[in-house]
Amino acid sequence: MFANKKDCCDQHKTTCKQCVYKSTTSDTQRFIGGELNICYNALDRHIESGRGNQIAVIHDSPVTNTKEVITYQEIYEQVSKLAGVMTKYGVKTGDRVVIYMPMIPQAMYTMLACSRIGAIHSLIFGGFAPKELSVRIDHAKPKLVVTASFGIEPGRRVEYIPLVEKALEMVQHKPEKVLVYSRPNMEQVPLTQGRDLDWTEEIAKAHPHDCIPLPSNHPLYVLYTSGTTGVPKGIVRSTGGYAVMLNWTMSAIYGLKPGEVWWAASDLGWVVGHSYICYGPLLHGNTTVLYEV
Repeated sequence: MFANKKDCCDQHKTTCKQCVYKSTTSDTQRFIGGELNICYNALDRHIESGRGNQIAVIHDSPVTNTKEVITYQEIYEQVSKLAGVMTKYGVKTGDRVVIYMPMIPQAMYTMLACSRIGAIHSLIFGGFAPKELSVRIDHAKPKLVVTASFGIEPGRRVEYIPLVEKALEMVQHKPEKVLVYSRPNMEQVPLTQGRDLDWTEEIAKAHPHDCIPLPSNHPLYVLYTSGTTGVPKGIVRSTGGYAVMLNWTMSAIYGLKPGEVWWAASDLGWVVGHSYICYGPLLHGNTTVLYEV
């Protein structure tokens, strides 16, 4: 299947083997020798084909009584600038970035910005307490943590910064920087001088960063298991096979055409959210619903 469907994603280097399976290590590698960038396939190529004004994300937030529509062009501008912010502060290909945010577009922007420059993102479910967050930080050893000021739930708001601060007190590995997105129409949270960065200020002065061609088997993200049966296990997904599979399933399994609206009832902190809120719909050129409740 992968051999037949590889052309559904644009590759920077197309001369590649289609699939190799190493039975001694149970390690499957896709499109060895090929290069691509999943962010390019999710954003840039749609804009280049003239679909930049299509709605990419509908952020539906009943808890804040707001709804925002964001085009592919608008996401591209935010993501390319955020990638520029990351590289400005030393994040490079292969570095890890921990994301601890609610269900807001900025979480998706961060995922895509990481993939744009080959950084490996680890998005941690916003419902986890500081102890669970600290365990994952120590394992991933991120150069950067990206978080938000508040999460909103029915009847209450969740203050993220105290949770992050407590987690960082517990860890052995100390991230170099913490990038903080302050949610609009809410009070500003205090930032730690020398460590914390203000999202809005950094984006305003950022230089956009182009996509970096990456080997097909370059790690895209680390997603941790829940830890209910022991120490959380980091599951690594590589880029090439994942991108092709997701793009293929949007049409072959779910019957969508580019431009149609799609909603996956999940959280970005879980694999369904990674695959079918963020990457799958955008790869296929759909409009994805990001539902904050």
